[in-house]
Amino acid sequence: MDKKKEKEMQEERKQLESCQTVIKENIAVYEKQVEERHKEYQALYKEVQSGNVELYDQLFTARSLEEHSQNQLHKNEAALDKPFFGRIDYANLDERLVESIYIGKHGVQRDKTHVVIVDWRAPISTVYYENELGKGTYQIPDGREYHIDLNLKRTYDIENGKLQGFYDSDVAANDELLVKYLSKNRDAVLGDIIATIQKEQNNIIRANPFHNIIVQGVAGSGKTTVAMHRISYIMYNYKERFTSNEFCIVGGSDILIDYITGGLPELDVYDVKHKRMDELLTYLLKKEWKKKYKLVPPDVKYAWKSKLLFAKELENYLEQLRFHILGNSVVYDEDLGMILSQKNNDNYIKGNPDFSINRLMTGLDERLRARIKTLSQGHEIENIAKKKQAQYKGYFSSHQYKGSLLTIYLRFLESYGNAYFIDMTEVSEKIKREEFDVYDVAALLLIYYRVVQKKPDEEFGQIFIDEAQDFGPIVYYALRTVLPKCFFTIMGDVSQNVNYETGMNDWRDMTTKIFNADTDEFRLLSKSYRNTIEISEFAGKILDRASKGAYKIEPVIRHGKPVSYIESISMAEAIGQIGELCEKALREGYETIAIICFEEKKADEVYQRLYKQGTSLSENRTQDAGSTKGAKVLTVQETKGLEFDCVILWKPDLKGYHENPKLAKQMYVAATRALHELYIVA
Repeated sequence: MDKKKEKEMQEERKQLESCQTVIKENIAVYEKQVEERHKEYQALYKEVQSGNVELYDQLFTARSLEEHSQNQLHKNEAALDKPFFGRIDYANLDERLVESIYIGKHGVQRDKTHVVIVDWRAPISTVYYENELGKGTYQIPDGREYHIDLNLKRTYDIENGKLQGFYDSDVAANDELLVKYLSKNRDAVLGDIIATIQKEQNNIIRANPFHNIIVQGVAGSGKTTVAMHRISYIMYNYKERFTSNEFCIVGGSDILIDYITGGLPELDVYDVKHKRMDELLTYLLKKEWKKKYKLVPPDVKYAWKSKLLFAKELENYLEQLRFHILGNSVVYDEDLGMILSQKNNDNYIKGNPDFSINRLMTGLDERLRARIKTLSQGHEIENIAKKKQAQYKGYFSSHQYKGSLLTIYLRFLESYGNAYFIDMTEVSEKIKREEFDVYDVAALLLIYYRVVQKKPDEEFGQIFIDEAQDFGPIVYYALRTVLPKCFFTIMGDVSQNVNYETGMNDWRDMTTKIFNADTDEFRLLSKSYRNTIEISEFAGKILDRASKGAYKIEPVIRHGKPVSYIESISMAEAIGQIGELCEKALREGYETIAIICFEEKKADEVYQRLYKQGTSLSENRTQDAGSTKGAKVLTVQETKGLEFDCVILWKPDLKGYHENPKLAKQMYVAATRALHELYIVA
């Protein structure tokens, strides 16, 4: 190390120690504060419980203050071992200031006015992720732009509270440091990712939250991590506009949702909603979704229910129903004359395209009452207003639809079947048995919205959907229609669509017909940070078949062990070898291992055999699959969106995928779950 570098190293170590001193002082302050505020809360709680309800507001305030102190304590404790990961030195050309800023996972303050470490989500931090050395700009959320001259961009390698080294470069994170992080186990990668966010990822994280964004990202490109960081960024910078309960994370399985939500506290994100896709759709149906209704998996025979054509035909059917009910809404009275003309009503109906039929009827009644009041003024017949109001009470709303949505849906299915020569007998029988797949629910949601909804649903402000390709376009058409004021972040990879017949194999419907191509954004993430070069090359050959060459993997240069094949004569021998491999991987420090099967029955069988053999497995095959450490036996579907230190594929069809795109996508998903090692049971 040359003298200049050694001197800088000493200065940076002093800076690290100085920051740690401030953090330790903060921890002592907040520990005392938490203790005092907890005592205050407990005292007020006892008073309220004993009947002194006048202190309820003080109790609520005391609880909020205690939670604030606990959060500050947690932030400082989390920052102690690694207070910062980056630094930028720059001149603010607008304000003629020269600044040196340290950036960390958690913002740290000495007091209310002195910031020691800037939070990675702060607007100035984007300079670290995106700007090159020299003159440039950065923008703050209100749109104002600042001109700067960036002189230094530095990334630190800090472990266990000790500075190991630093790297000066023109990019956010030096490749050497990035590869070092990626070489760790899964949990460590998630903990360090903030320091190594790449420019294309940062663009998505900090993209305008008042637009919808669709992201096509190859396996391992960080889609899930980017989505988590985007939630954190929006909550930090737009807290005046969005509250935590307006956010909802949506995935296809409980395993995936558990995996995502498990990492959110690390990013200072709490109290956000999370639902499976089917749960979100049924939730939006309110009381129209009955407890007795059953959700069933989609049948590929009826894949047409997942398509945009089905949604558009349903919309046409509901438009005809609207015209049939409201097309003749003239109200003429012998005493008052024309109360409501058809032209006047048409203007009202066309001016409120998002109103349901029932809501329009309520509105027409309100207009009717107002017109009667106006026309009755100065009328020679005494008390005519009162008589006419009674005569026309409920004139429109008495005809509101109060029946089951199923009746309308069954009539539409019959109409659709006749138009496209489809036998609807089996589909209709399922509906009559009150069995619905996710696409039936999407259709019912559209019917609910167009026919009976009383008021707009404004509960959600931001919805984040991961593994979006697993659902067909009608789902997104329904959500976009029913939640017009909500903003969507949609992450997926059409090459990983394991629901080949019903999911999405391209983004065209989404980008051109459902979302607005002029205002909404479509982004690509092509670089894979998950797999080693050896695993990427193996997966890349499968991807060529799965995506027909549409999307290529650009791997980060990180070498590992070659993909290995386990040759076995019998089932028992294969199970024995896998058991030994799992134990060996755990001894070597790998924390998460997945044995991935291509059929649920086979997964259950492999699990039972490994469990009886004594392999370290959870008591339930899918229990906490995305979050706990150890070995898991999972189907391809159950691994969607997850990653593991070591993956073992149970007898994949290494020849069949060449002729079968659906199988190719399943194999691509399975192979790309591996961070470090991939084994094939041949």
